[in-house]
Amino acid sequence: MKHSALAAVGILLALGLLAAWSVLVPGISAWENIVVAVIGSLRLTGPVAAAFAAWIAVRRRRAAPRRVPGAWQVLRAPLAILGVVVGSFGATVTLLAMKAVLTEQAGHLAPTGLAVGAAGLALYTVTGWVAGWALPWPVTPPLAGVGAYGLLTALPQGSSWGARLAPALSEPYDPFEGLSPGAFANQTLWLVGLTVALLLAWAAAVTGRALTLAGAMLAVLAAGTGMARLLGEPQAVAASEPMVYTCQEWPITVCVHPGMAGGLTELGAAFTTVAARLTGTPGAFSRVEQRSRADTAPPGPGVVPVYVDDLTPGFAARAAAEFVERLVRPCGTARAAGYRAIVTAWLRAEPLPSGPLPGHQAAATWFSGLAESQRRDWLRMFYTDFATCGLKASHFGGGGAGQIAVHHVAPGAGTASRPRARVVPGYPGQSPVPGSPYPTMPAPASPQPAAFPK
Repeated sequence: MKHSALAAVGILLALGLLAAWSVLVPGISAWENIVVAVIGSLRLTGPVAAAFAAWIAVRRRRAAPRRVPGAWQVLRAPLAILGVVVGSFGATVTLLAMKAVLTEQAGHLAPTGLAVGAAGLALYTVTGWVAGWALPWPVTPPLAGVGAYGLLTALPQGSSWGARLAPALSEPYDPFEGLSPGAFANQTLWLVGLTVALLLAWAAAVTGRALTLAGAMLAVLAAGTGMARLLGEPQAVAASEPMVYTCQEWPITVCVHPGMAGGLTELGAAFTTVAARLTGTPGAFSRVEQRSRADTAPPGPGVVPVYVDDLTPGFAARAAAEFVERLVRPCGTARAAGYRAIVTAWLRAEPLPSGPLPGHQAAATWFSGLAESQRRDWLRMFYTDFATCGLKASHFGGGGAGQIAVHHVAPGAGTASRPRARVVPGYPGQSPVPGSPYPTMPAPASPQPAAFPK
């Protein structure tokens, strides 16, 4: 038994760390992330604990004496297994907490969340024990593990009430969602009550003691109370405290969740490039705020919401690309989409696509020949066409050499020379355009020798 217990502790600890590590959202330094991870580790440790308890129960049932034992005698073995299993869970939590203490963590540790994990693991252990005792067959332990795994994965996905009663949390973890200590307390009451009721009911069936059965009934009442309170709470849980952003103020303001402050530098670099390229357009912005995907509140002037789910490599480029895609509506034709893809690729700092049509390839070649400042001026002139899928070949050097019409009043007329609005031939509407006459810049004139008065 001792060797089996040591082996179980080692296996459960290793699986717990592996499962918790897989649930941890990369880059989020928040205690809530750790709570979600240790509860998520039950996906693997729960079935293993159930199979281990069933295996011990099968052996004990075959070696059980003929005489009727007392309640304490029959409860010692499952309680010892519970101690082993819950102890391994505590070791997993301790190792993760030690790692967290070494780094700065945002938020608060919820002890009731850890209690949910321990109570859920105890429930699967007792379920496996009862199954092994009731069906003392060699196939019972693996069946108990498979059944526990199926229950753990199917119940939270089957219905909303099942997701709230099962010892599991929705994944992936959203750092902007609050974890309610009250909901964790009610869930712990439900799980502990159900575990104690199941264990005492089994003990009453084995020993025939009425007092043990009465204790099981009290445990059922406690479980029912926890279930009623848990199901009576609202589905969405708001954060217990207002979230204070961690921000980088220069060259643009970039604000993220405090637990994701490690990504500020990379995120700021990516969005500074996008902001510079959108300067002077209706899409210009000066502040970036990380938001939850469930947050539908409109942003303020000059503020753009971004969504960063984790800090895995390339997260900033993905967030910038997603933002650029939200700037414009989908195009109805492949021709219009191909021209717009050239500009969006530049905004995302990606290689310019050649496109499926010859016109797209020519446009990409022409656009790649412009300097960065010329591209920015070009976007300021034609942002509306870009946003509404109105880009054509004529926008990419297909409209002629492009001239600037400048008319001067004759010298000596008594008024200062006044240039008329600049017109770029070849573009839709022949309308005056602000800024430099890109993309069809006239070739620079050949330098002429200076004329000196004789």
